[in-house]
Amino acid sequence: MAAGAAVRAWMLVLCLWGAVTGDQNITARIGKPLVLNCKGAPKKPPQQLEWKLNTGRTEAWKVLSPQGDPWDSVARVLPNGSLLLPAVGIQDEGTFRCRATSRSGKETKSNYRVRVYQIPGKPEIVDPASELMAGVPNKVGTCVSEGGYPAGTLSWHLDGKTLTPDGKGVSVKEETKRHPETGLFTLHSELMVTPTRGGALHPTFSCSFTPGLPRRRALHTAPIQLRVWSEHRGGEGPSVGEHMSEYTVPLEEVQLVVEPEGGAVALGGTVTLTCEAPAQPPPQIHWIKDGRPLPLPPGPVLLLPEVGPEDQGTYSCVATHPSHGPQESGAVSISLIETGKEGTTAGSVEGPGLETLALSLGILGGLGTVALLIGVIMWHRRRQRRGQERKVPENQEEEEEERAELNQPEEPEAAESSTGGP
Repeated sequence: MAAGAAVRAWMLVLCLWGAVTGDQNITARIGKPLVLNCKGAPKKPPQQLEWKLNTGRTEAWKVLSPQGDPWDSVARVLPNGSLLLPAVGIQDEGTFRCRATSRSGKETKSNYRVRVYQIPGKPEIVDPASELMAGVPNKVGTCVSEGGYPAGTLSWHLDGKTLTPDGKGVSVKEETKRHPETGLFTLHSELMVTPTRGGALHPTFSCSFTPGLPRRRALHTAPIQLRVWSEHRGGEGPSVGEHMSEYTVPLEEVQLVVEPEGGAVALGGTVTLTCEAPAQPPPQIHWIKDGRPLPLPPGPVLLLPEVGPEDQGTYSCVATHPSHGPQESGAVSISLIETGKEGTTAGSVEGPGLETLALSLGILGGLGTVALLIGVIMWHRRRQRRGQERKVPENQEEEEEERAELNQPEEPEAAESSTGGP
Protein backbone atom coordinates (compact mmCIF):
# COMPACT_ATOMS: atom_id res chain seq x y z
CA MET A 1 0.00 0.00 0.00
CA ALA A 2 2.76 2.43 0.88
CA ALA A 3 4.62 1.59 -2.33
CA GLY A 4 1.44 2.10 -4.35
CA ALA A 5 0.82 5.51 -2.77
CA ALA A 6 4.38 6.53 -3.53
CA VAL A 7 4.00 5.46 -7.16
CA ARG A 8 0.75 7.42 -7.50
CA ALA A 9 2.44 10.48 -6.00
CA TRP A 10 5.29 10.13 -8.48
CA MET A 11 2.82 9.82 -11.39
CA LEU A 12 1.09 12.99 -10.18
CA VAL A 13 4.43 14.84 -10.16
CA LEU A 14 5.02 13.66 -13.73
CA CYS A 15 1.61 14.88 -14.83
CA LEU A 16 2.09 18.30 -13.27
CA TRP A 17 5.68 19.07 -14.10
CA GLY A 18 6.87 16.45 -16.55
CA ALA A 19 10.00 14.35 -16.46
CA VAL A 20 13.24 15.42 -18.10
CA THR A 21 14.76 12.67 -20.21
CA GLY A 22 17.20 12.41 -23.03
CA ASP A 23 18.88 15.84 -22.98
CA GLN A 24 22.28 16.21 -21.38
CA ASN A 25 21.97 20.01 -20.97
CA ILE A 26 19.02 20.97 -18.79
CA THR A 27 17.60 24.43 -18.07
CA ALA A 28 15.18 24.84 -15.19
CA ARG A 29 13.26 27.85 -13.95
CA ILE A 30 14.14 29.04 -10.46
CA GLY A 31 11.61 28.00 -7.84
CA LYS A 32 10.08 25.21 -9.95
CA PRO A 33 10.50 21.44 -9.35
CA LEU A 34 12.91 19.43 -11.51
CA VAL A 35 12.92 15.67 -12.14
CA LEU A 36 16.00 13.93 -13.59
CA ASN A 37 15.50 10.40 -14.92
CA CYS A 38 17.99 7.67 -14.10
CA LYS A 39 18.24 5.61 -17.27
CA GLY A 40 18.37 1.87 -16.89
CA ALA A 41 17.07 1.90 -13.31
CA PRO A 42 14.72 -0.96 -12.37
CA LYS A 43 11.14 0.24 -12.11
CA LYS A 44 10.49 -1.54 -8.83
CA PRO A 45 12.52 -1.70 -5.63
CA PRO A 46 14.96 -2.96 -4.57
CA GLN A 47 17.09 -0.83 -6.92
CA GLN A 48 20.80 -0.74 -7.36
CA LEU A 49 21.57 2.89 -8.22
CA GLU A 50 23.18 5.99 -6.86
CA TRP A 51 23.13 9.68 -7.72
CA LYS A 52 26.20 11.89 -7.55
CA LEU A 53 25.80 15.68 -7.35
CA ASN A 54 28.44 18.34 -7.83
CA THR A 55 26.68 21.73 -7.53
CA GLY A 56 26.93 25.03 -5.73
CA ARG A 57 25.49 23.36 -2.64
CA THR A 58 28.28 20.78 -2.39
CA GLU A 59 32.00 21.18 -1.79
CA ALA A 60 32.66 17.91 -3.66
CA TRP A 61 30.62 15.05 -5.08
CA LYS A 62 27.64 14.14 -2.88
CA VAL A 63 26.04 10.68 -3.10
CA LEU A 64 22.30 9.99 -2.81
CA SER A 65 20.62 6.55 -2.96
CA PRO A 66 17.06 5.23 -2.59
CA GLN A 67 17.95 3.83 0.82
CA GLY A 68 19.31 7.14 2.08
CA ASP A 69 17.40 9.99 3.70
CA PRO A 70 16.30 13.07 1.71
CA TRP A 71 19.03 15.65 1.55
CA ASP A 72 17.71 18.55 3.65
CA SER A 73 14.62 18.82 1.41
CA VAL A 74 16.92 19.83 -1.47
CA ALA A 75 16.73 16.55 -3.39
CA ARG A 76 15.45 13.02 -2.94
CA VAL A 77 15.31 9.78 -4.94
CA LEU A 78 11.82 8.78 -6.08
CA PRO A 79 10.55 5.18 -6.01
CA ASN A 80 11.34 4.70 -9.72
CA GLY A 81 14.92 5.88 -9.21
CA SER A 82 14.54 9.42 -10.61
CA LEU A 83 15.91 12.39 -8.71
CA LEU A 84 13.49 15.13 -7.59
CA LEU A 85 14.51 18.69 -6.73
CA PRO A 86 11.33 20.28 -5.26
CA ALA A 87 12.43 23.91 -5.85
CA VAL A 88 15.44 24.61 -8.06
CA GLY A 89 17.72 27.42 -7.00
CA ILE A 90 20.83 29.15 -8.29
CA GLN A 91 22.97 26.90 -6.07
CA ASP A 92 21.62 23.83 -7.86
CA GLU A 93 23.51 24.64 -11.04
CA GLY A 94 26.08 21.94 -11.72
CA THR A 95 26.52 18.29 -12.76
CA PHE A 96 24.21 15.36 -11.90
CA ARG A 97 25.19 11.74 -12.58
CA CYS A 98 23.27 8.51 -12.06
CA ARG A 99 24.67 4.99 -12.27
CA ALA A 100 22.11 2.19 -12.31
CA THR A 101 22.55 -1.58 -12.43
CA SER A 102 19.67 -3.63 -13.84
CA ARG A 103 18.61 -7.02 -12.44
CA SER A 104 20.54 -8.69 -15.23
CA GLY A 105 23.70 -6.85 -14.17
CA LYS A 106 23.79 -4.26 -16.96
CA GLU A 107 25.14 -0.88 -15.89
CA THR A 108 23.77 2.42 -17.32
CA LYS A 109 25.01 5.94 -16.67
CA SER A 110 23.12 9.25 -17.01
CA ASN A 111 24.87 12.62 -17.04
CA TYR A 112 23.12 16.03 -16.81
CA ARG A 113 24.45 19.55 -16.89
CA VAL A 114 21.85 21.73 -15.14
CA ARG A 115 21.52 25.51 -15.55
CA VAL A 116 18.78 27.66 -14.02
CA TYR A 117 17.13 30.90 -15.16
CA GLN A 118 14.66 33.53 -14.04
CA ILE A 119 12.69 35.76 -16.37
CA PRO A 120 12.84 39.37 -15.17
CA GLY A 121 9.97 41.80 -15.20
CA LYS A 122 9.30 43.77 -18.34
CA PRO A 123 12.03 46.41 -18.78
CA GLU A 124 11.05 50.06 -18.66
CA ILE A 125 12.54 53.45 -19.49
CA VAL A 126 12.72 55.67 -16.42
CA ASP A 127 13.33 59.43 -16.35
CA PRO A 128 12.68 59.80 -20.08
CA ALA A 129 13.46 63.10 -21.78
CA SER A 130 10.58 65.18 -23.11
CA GLU A 131 12.54 66.85 -25.92
CA LEU A 132 15.99 66.77 -27.50
CA MET A 133 18.25 69.59 -28.69
CA ALA A 134 20.06 69.14 -32.01
CA GLY A 135 23.83 69.46 -32.03
CA VAL A 136 24.33 68.82 -28.30
CA PRO A 137 24.41 65.62 -26.18
CA ASN A 138 21.02 64.75 -24.67
CA LYS A 139 20.04 62.09 -22.16
CA VAL A 140 17.21 60.02 -23.65
CA GLY A 141 16.52 58.01 -20.50
CA THR A 142 17.59 55.00 -18.43
CA CYS A 143 16.47 51.47 -19.28
CA VAL A 144 16.00 49.22 -16.22
CA SER A 145 15.54 45.44 -15.99
CA GLU A 146 15.05 43.83 -12.56
CA GLY A 147 14.98 40.27 -11.23
CA GLY A 148 16.66 38.28 -14.01
CA TYR A 149 19.10 35.37 -14.03
CA PRO A 150 21.58 35.06 -15.68
CA ALA A 151 22.27 38.76 -16.04
CA GLY A 152 21.40 39.12 -19.73
CA THR A 153 21.92 42.32 -21.73
CA LEU A 154 20.07 45.56 -22.55
CA SER A 155 19.97 47.11 -26.02
CA TRP A 156 18.68 50.45 -27.32
CA HIS A 157 16.77 50.92 -30.59
CA LEU A 158 16.08 53.97 -32.75
CA ASP A 159 13.06 53.70 -35.04
CA GLY A 160 13.23 49.91 -34.73
CA LYS A 161 16.97 49.62 -35.51
CA THR A 162 19.57 48.66 -32.91
CA LEU A 163 21.76 51.55 -31.74
CA THR A 164 25.48 50.84 -31.57
CA PRO A 165 27.48 53.05 -29.17
CA ASP A 166 30.22 54.91 -31.07
CA GLY A 167 31.40 57.33 -28.36
CA LYS A 168 30.32 60.33 -30.45
CA GLY A 169 26.67 60.66 -31.40
CA VAL A 170 25.61 57.62 -29.33
CA SER A 171 26.98 56.59 -25.94
CA VAL A 172 25.67 54.12 -23.36
CA LYS A 173 26.50 53.90 -19.67
CA GLU A 174 25.73 50.47 -18.20
CA GLU A 175 25.57 49.18 -14.63
CA THR A 176 24.88 45.66 -13.32
CA LYS A 177 23.93 44.93 -9.71
CA ARG A 178 23.28 41.58 -8.03
CA HIS A 179 20.95 41.15 -5.08
CA PRO A 180 22.94 39.85 -2.09
CA GLU A 181 20.18 37.45 -0.95
CA THR A 182 18.34 36.25 -4.06
CA GLY A 183 21.29 36.38 -6.45
CA LEU A 184 19.11 37.98 -9.15
CA PHE A 185 20.41 40.78 -11.37
CA THR A 186 19.30 44.38 -11.96
CA LEU A 187 20.55 46.11 -15.11
CA HIS A 188 20.73 49.85 -15.87
CA SER A 189 21.53 51.35 -19.26
CA GLU A 190 21.62 55.13 -19.77
CA LEU A 191 21.47 56.40 -23.36
CA MET A 192 23.00 59.69 -24.54
CA VAL A 193 22.51 60.89 -28.14
CA THR A 194 23.50 63.96 -30.17
CA PRO A 195 20.83 64.56 -32.83
CA THR A 196 22.08 66.03 -36.10
CA ARG A 197 20.58 69.19 -37.53
CA GLY A 198 18.27 68.41 -40.39
CA GLY A 199 17.63 64.88 -39.10
CA ALA A 200 14.40 63.29 -37.96
CA LEU A 201 12.18 65.63 -35.99
CA HIS A 202 10.30 62.90 -34.10
CA PRO A 203 12.65 59.94 -33.40
CA THR A 204 11.28 56.90 -31.55
CA PHE A 205 13.43 55.12 -28.96
CA SER A 206 12.94 51.76 -27.26
CA CYS A 207 14.92 49.29 -25.18
CA SER A 208 14.98 45.49 -25.03
CA PHE A 209 16.28 42.82 -22.64
CA THR A 210 17.99 39.72 -24.07
CA PRO A 211 18.21 36.74 -21.65
CA GLY A 212 21.57 35.11 -20.97
CA LEU A 213 20.29 31.67 -22.00
CA PRO A 214 19.52 30.73 -25.62
CA ARG A 215 16.02 30.09 -26.93
CA ARG A 216 14.56 32.65 -24.54
CA ARG A 217 12.42 35.43 -25.95
CA ALA A 218 13.59 39.04 -25.67
CA LEU A 219 11.50 41.55 -23.70
CA HIS A 220 10.82 45.07 -25.02
CA THR A 221 9.90 48.35 -23.36
CA ALA A 222 7.14 50.63 -24.52
CA PRO A 223 8.53 53.05 -27.15
CA ILE A 224 8.91 56.77 -26.46
CA GLN A 225 8.74 59.43 -29.17
CA LEU A 226 10.67 62.67 -28.66
CA ARG A 227 10.86 65.94 -30.55
CA VAL A 228 14.14 67.43 -31.74
CA TRP A 229 14.62 71.22 -31.60
CA SER A 230 17.32 73.16 -33.43
CA GLU A 231 18.80 76.25 -31.80
CA HIS A 232 18.59 79.32 -34.08
CA ARG A 233 21.79 81.35 -34.43
CA GLY A 234 22.31 84.56 -36.37
CA GLY A 235 23.55 84.10 -39.95
CA GLU A 236 22.28 80.49 -40.15
CA GLY A 237 19.34 79.63 -42.29
CA PRO A 238 16.81 76.96 -41.44
CA SER A 239 17.83 73.34 -41.91
CA VAL A 240 15.99 71.11 -44.31
CA GLY A 241 12.58 70.11 -42.96
CA GLU A 242 12.67 72.65 -40.14
CA HIS A 243 10.25 75.51 -39.52
CA MET A 244 10.68 78.88 -37.89
CA SER A 245 8.40 77.83 -35.05
CA GLU A 246 10.89 75.09 -34.14
CA TYR A 247 13.74 77.49 -33.33
CA THR A 248 14.59 77.94 -29.68
CA VAL A 249 13.77 81.26 -28.03
CA PRO A 250 15.77 81.75 -24.80
CA LEU A 251 13.85 81.81 -21.56
CA GLU A 252 13.42 85.34 -20.25
CA GLU A 253 12.77 86.41 -16.67
CA VAL A 254 9.88 84.53 -15.13
CA GLN A 255 7.08 86.77 -13.82
CA LEU A 256 4.29 85.78 -11.45
CA VAL A 257 1.04 87.79 -11.70
CA VAL A 258 -1.66 87.50 -9.02
CA GLU A 259 -5.32 88.58 -9.19
CA PRO A 260 -6.63 90.32 -7.18
CA GLU A 261 -3.57 92.52 -7.01
CA GLY A 262 -1.72 92.29 -3.71
CA GLY A 263 -2.96 88.76 -3.01
CA ALA A 264 -5.47 89.83 -0.31
CA VAL A 265 -8.86 88.18 -0.74
CA ALA A 266 -12.01 87.70 1.31
CA LEU A 267 -12.85 84.29 2.73
CA GLY A 268 -14.43 82.21 -0.02
CA GLY A 269 -13.08 84.41 -2.79
CA THR A 270 -11.00 83.37 -5.82
CA VAL A 271 -7.30 83.94 -6.53
CA THR A 272 -5.68 83.44 -9.95
CA LEU A 273 -1.89 83.02 -10.24
CA THR A 274 -0.39 83.29 -13.74
CA CYS A 275 3.24 82.37 -14.46
CA GLU A 276 4.54 84.35 -17.43
CA ALA A 277 7.60 82.65 -18.96
CA PRO A 278 7.90 83.54 -22.66
CA ALA A 279 10.12 81.02 -24.47
CA GLN A 280 10.11 78.62 -27.39
CA PRO A 281 9.42 75.80 -26.96
CA PRO A 282 7.09 76.59 -24.04
CA PRO A 283 8.70 75.62 -20.73
CA GLN A 284 7.13 73.37 -18.15
CA ILE A 285 5.67 75.31 -15.23
CA HIS A 286 5.60 73.84 -11.72
CA TRP A 287 4.21 75.50 -8.59
CA ILE A 288 5.72 75.94 -5.13
CA LYS A 289 3.99 76.91 -1.88
CA ASP A 290 5.97 77.83 1.23
CA GLY A 291 9.11 76.33 -0.30
CA ARG A 292 7.51 72.95 -1.14
CA PRO A 293 6.41 71.73 -4.60
CA LEU A 294 2.66 71.36 -5.03
CA PRO A 295 1.47 67.94 -6.30
CA LEU A 296 -0.18 69.45 -9.39
CA PRO A 297 0.24 68.77 -13.12
CA PRO A 298 2.43 71.33 -14.92
CA GLY A 299 0.59 74.42 -16.13
CA PRO A 300 1.02 78.20 -16.40
CA VAL A 301 -2.14 79.06 -14.40
CA LEU A 302 -2.94 78.17 -10.79
CA LEU A 303 -6.56 78.80 -9.76
CA LEU A 304 -7.52 78.93 -6.06
CA PRO A 305 -11.33 78.89 -5.83
CA GLU A 306 -13.11 79.44 -2.50
CA VAL A 307 -9.97 80.51 -0.68
CA GLY A 308 -9.75 79.39 2.94
CA PRO A 309 -7.16 79.65 5.74
CA GLU A 310 -5.28 76.63 4.36
CA ASP A 311 -4.63 78.52 1.10
CA GLN A 312 -2.71 81.33 2.80
CA GLY A 313 1.03 81.34 2.22
CA THR A 314 3.81 82.25 -0.18
CA TYR A 315 3.59 81.07 -3.80
CA SER A 316 6.10 80.97 -6.65
CA CYS A 317 6.48 79.18 -9.98
CA VAL A 318 9.43 77.38 -11.61
CA ALA A 319 9.89 77.31 -15.39
CA THR A 320 12.00 74.51 -16.92
CA HIS A 321 13.29 75.01 -20.48
CA PRO A 322 15.01 72.27 -22.56
CA SER A 323 18.12 74.39 -23.16
CA HIS A 324 18.24 76.06 -19.72
CA GLY A 325 18.08 75.04 -16.11
CA PRO A 326 15.01 75.71 -13.94
CA GLN A 327 14.24 79.37 -13.25
CA GLU A 328 12.05 80.46 -10.33
CA SER A 329 9.86 83.55 -10.19
CA GLY A 330 9.56 86.01 -7.36
CA ALA A 331 7.24 85.02 -4.52
CA VAL A 332 3.79 86.45 -3.79
CA SER A 333 1.76 86.13 -0.59
CA ILE A 334 -1.88 85.12 -0.42
CA SER A 335 -3.75 86.36 2.67
CA LEU A 336 -7.34 86.69 3.93
CA ILE A 337 -9.04 89.97 4.80
CA GLU A 338 -11.44 90.02 7.74
CA THR A 339 -14.28 92.06 6.23
CA GLY A 340 -15.62 91.74 2.72
CA LYS A 341 -16.01 94.55 0.20
CA GLU A 342 -19.34 95.86 -1.03
CA GLY A 343 -21.09 93.41 -3.26
CA THR A 344 -19.82 90.28 -1.58
CA THR A 345 -22.31 87.47 -1.53
CA ALA A 346 -24.20 86.86 1.66
CA GLY A 347 -22.78 84.12 3.79
CA SER A 348 -19.27 84.34 2.40
CA VAL A 349 -17.83 86.99 4.75
CA GLU A 350 -20.67 89.09 6.18
CA GLY A 351 -22.33 86.30 8.17
CA PRO A 352 -19.26 85.19 10.11
CA GLY A 353 -18.14 88.86 10.42
CA LEU A 354 -21.42 89.97 12.05
CA GLU A 355 -21.36 87.04 14.43
CA THR A 356 -17.83 87.87 15.47
CA LEU A 357 -18.71 91.56 15.86
CA ALA A 358 -21.78 90.78 17.99
CA LEU A 359 -19.78 88.47 20.20
CA SER A 360 -17.06 91.10 20.63
CA LEU A 361 -19.61 93.82 21.50
CA GLY A 362 -21.29 91.51 24.00
CA ILE A 363 -18.00 90.81 25.73
CA LEU A 364 -17.07 94.50 25.79
CA GLY A 365 -20.52 95.43 27.11
CA GLY A 366 -20.25 92.91 29.94
CA LEU A 367 -16.81 94.15 30.90
CA GLY A 368 -18.06 97.77 30.85
CA THR A 369 -21.00 96.94 33.14
CA VAL A 370 -18.73 95.19 35.62
CA ALA A 371 -16.33 98.14 35.60
CA LEU A 372 -19.22 100.57 36.17
CA LEU A 373 -20.53 98.61 39.16
CA ILE A 374 -17.08 98.42 40.68
CA GLY A 375 -16.70 102.20 40.20
CA VAL A 376 -20.04 102.94 41.88
CA ILE A 377 -19.20 100.70 44.84
CA MET A 378 -15.81 102.32 45.31
CA TRP A 379 -17.30 105.83 45.05
CA HIS A 380 -19.99 104.98 47.61
CA ARG A 381 -17.39 103.60 50.08
CA ARG A 382 -15.20 106.67 49.71
CA ARG A 383 -18.19 108.93 50.38
CA GLN A 384 -19.07 107.04 53.58
CA ARG A 385 -15.49 107.34 54.80
CA ARG A 386 -15.48 111.10 54.19
CA GLY A 387 -18.83 111.45 56.06
CA GLN A 388 -17.49 109.66 59.08
CA GLU A 389 -14.34 111.78 59.10
CA ARG A 390 -16.44 114.96 59.02
CA LYS A 391 -18.87 113.73 61.73
CA VAL A 392 -16.20 113.06 64.32
CA PRO A 393 -14.98 116.66 64.60
CA GLU A 394 -18.51 117.99 64.68
CA ASN A 395 -19.39 115.76 67.65
CA GLN A 396 -16.28 116.89 69.48
CA GLU A 397 -17.20 120.55 68.97
CA GLU A 398 -20.75 119.93 70.21
CA GLU A 399 -19.46 118.20 73.35
CA GLU A 400 -17.12 121.09 74.08
CA GLU A 401 -19.93 123.59 73.60
CA GLU A 402 -22.16 121.58 75.92
CA ARG A 403 -19.41 121.46 78.48
CA ALA A 404 -18.92 125.19 78.16
CA GLU A 405 -22.61 125.84 78.62
CA LEU A 406 -22.71 123.65 81.71
CA ASN A 407 -19.64 125.25 83.23
CA GLN A 408 -20.70 128.86 82.48
CA PRO A 409 -23.59 129.17 85.04
CA GLU A 410 -21.61 127.47 87.74
CA GLU A 411 -18.99 130.19 87.75
CA PRO A 412 -21.47 133.12 88.30
CA GLU A 413 -23.18 131.25 91.12
CA ALA A 414 -19.88 130.83 92.79
CA ALA A 415 -19.17 134.52 92.28
CA GLU A 416 -22.53 135.54 93.72
CA SER A 417 -22.05 133.38 96.72
CA SER A 418 -18.65 134.89 97.32
CA THR A 419 -19.81 138.45 96.96
CA GLY A 420 -22.96 138.08 99.01
CA GLY A 421 -21.21 136.50 102.00
CA PRO A 422 -20.50 138.23 105.36
